[in-house]
Amino acid sequence: MSTITEGELDVAAAWGGDQLRSSETWIDHWSDAEIAELQAQVAKHPGVGLGDLPDLGPDDLALPALDARFARWRTEIFEGRGVVLVKGLPVERWTDDEAAVAYWAIGQGLGLPIVQNPEGHVLGHVTDTGRKADDPNVRLYQTPDNIQYHVDGAAVVGLLCLRTAEEGGASRIVSSVTVHNEVWRRRPDLAPELFGRFPIDRRNEEQPGEDPYWMIPMARWDGTRLRTFYHADYMDSSQRHHSAPRFTPAQAELLDLIEEIGADPDFCFDMDLEPGDIQLISNEVTLHARSEYVDGPDSRRHLLRLWLDRRPDGNRASCDGTRYGMRARP
Repeated sequence: MSTITEGELDVAAAWGGDQLRSSETWIDHWSDAEIAELQAQVAKHPGVGLGDLPDLGPDDLALPALDARFARWRTEIFEGRGVVLVKGLPVERWTDDEAAVAYWAIGQGLGLPIVQNPEGHVLGHVTDTGRKADDPNVRLYQTPDNIQYHVDGAAVVGLLCLRTAEEGGASRIVSSVTVHNEVWRRRPDLAPELFGRFPIDRRNEEQPGEDPYWMIPMARWDGTRLRTFYHADYMDSSQRHHSAPRFTPAQAELLDLIEEIGADPDFCFDMDLEPGDIQLISNEVTLHARSEYVDGPDSRRHLLRLWLDRRPDGNRASCDGTRYGMRARP
């Protein structure tokens, strides 16, 4: 079991819903000069499709006018609240491939894009593929269904909204540090369970010789920073495997309590992403979820997703990139 915190933590990442609702200090907007620089990169790489993006590195997509802004975002993501919303990318004037080039350039400036799924995608499409959430082999972002709180397998997850659904699809976020604090406040007897190991369903992506689940501590505390890994849907579905450890009564109580805290408006924040919005969140200190949605004939929800880690040389990223030993997950 990892070192356990002794009570609540007073840090910038321990925010509540009202703090985000009452302030726009975590929201940023592009300047005309920055849009012009992004437009120049789009024009510089005509005909580039999603499959070609991995061939374009930071030297190919230099954005010097954005370096100071990237530095501020990294500070807010890794040392502050852990949440940044950037509004106004002009996706309406670009094709989807052109928007992908601009977004890829932004990601390269912020950190190191990493693989998100077994297909090797480094820029993912978050849209309804017609698959069903009750299929244990399905990644939930490929469906329009509700997704419970979770984190992804990278230091940062970024979402660029291209188009919205006709109804629903809100992104809900909550500080995992605040959840930790509230567990300590409400149920100090359960708080040590935050640092215990939980089974996570591999969703039939295991390699030969691997168990169909893997075990991971939910939280880690190094005396300075709290890092949390949580995935409600995959924790729950791990129990379909007879070989997976059953949740103890205390673990089951803790999971229910986390969901209860996460649904409380005092702690969570619902975000309706608009076309051109980019949501950037630290997976270490922020849990995110999504409400179910309904597409219309002329309004099919479509987001582009990046997973970012720190560059090995430390360039353009300041997160330590701790991956908890996991591979790509939803």
